[in-house]
Amino acid sequence: MSEALQKTIEKHLGPTLKGERRYAGLRPKDAATLIILDREGTLPKVLMGRRHPGHTFMPGKFVFPGGRIDLGDRSMPAVGALHPRIEAALAARVVRASARRGRALALAAIRETYEETGLLLGVKQAAPGRVPDGSWTVFRDRGVTPDLGALHFVARAITPPGRPRRFDTRFFALDRSLIAGEVEGVTGPECELDELAWVSLPEARRLDLPRITHVMLEELDHRLASGFAHELPVPFYSFRHGRFVRELL
Repeated sequence: MSEALQKTIEKHLGPTLKGERRYAGLRPKDAATLIILDREGTLPKVLMGRRHPGHTFMPGKFVFPGGRIDLGDRSMPAVGALHPRIEAALAARVVRASARRGRALALAAIRETYEETGLLLGVKQAAPGRVPDGSWTVFRDRGVTPDLGALHFVARAITPPGRPRRFDTRFFALDRSLIAGEVEGVTGPECELDELAWVSLPEARRLDLPRITHVMLEELDHRLASGFAHELPVPFYSFRHGRFVRELL
């Protein structure tokens, strides 16, 4: 672990988080987040969106797009397959793990990114199978199919007990070159994200971010410096005995 990553963890995840008793039994929901990465310039950039200030959950915060699995994510066709190392990491420390569940998480990250940003990520070719109803039909109509082989698995983090909303979130990354289309009008004053911005990692750290996003930016930086290979271990953050624990999957 780099010194910068250690300091970021201590700063943003070090203090004990006291939960509320009425939410003590709330179980985390499976969720997926996508970091779109632009490595063409001198400094890598990421796409971040600002949540509408009227939201009750993280109002005004800059975040990566993401959300929970939908039914269609379990059957959406794709080209390519998740790297075997990613499949193994997605199955680690999971009750009733399956390749189908890991695949659905990866596809949920891509679909949620479209729903929040209007970006269609994948390759320009017809889907090799039936496309489920819902948002995936836009991919079909635009001739875009997700490419699972292009995804990277950056990290996993579980919201501490006692929070009013808890997620078991997998953070994926995908290169900007995989943007194969865009639908206008998905972001703005009346939408979930009212602003999108491509920012370098130093610029992103200065934004108003959730605690865990600070840590994910540092994890991404560390991963890039280590070669950004699929075979790199995947950090897993969970909350035990009043503090966050970082393990490697």
